[in-house]
Amino acid sequence: MAKKVYKVEGMNCDACAKMIELDLEDEGVVAKCDYAKSSLEIEIEDKKTEDKVKEVLRKGGYLLVEETNPDVAS
Repeated sequence: MAKKVYKVEGMNCDACAKMIELDLEDEGVVAKCDYAKSSLEIEIEDKKTEDKVKEVLRKGGYLLVEETNPDVAS
């Protein structure tokens, strides 16, 4: 399993970050979302996991923008 960190647009508060984490958890995806850094760290099992994450965020009104360097985003 690989960890990836992404920039997320559309979060307005810490509650948004928590909701993203819970929504992804419901889909079986391990995630850590940080509102202050506008970042999302996820454990990627395969391409389907990444597609699932994008869909969950889209449904919530958020946008998964780009993969970032985890050393910078952490």
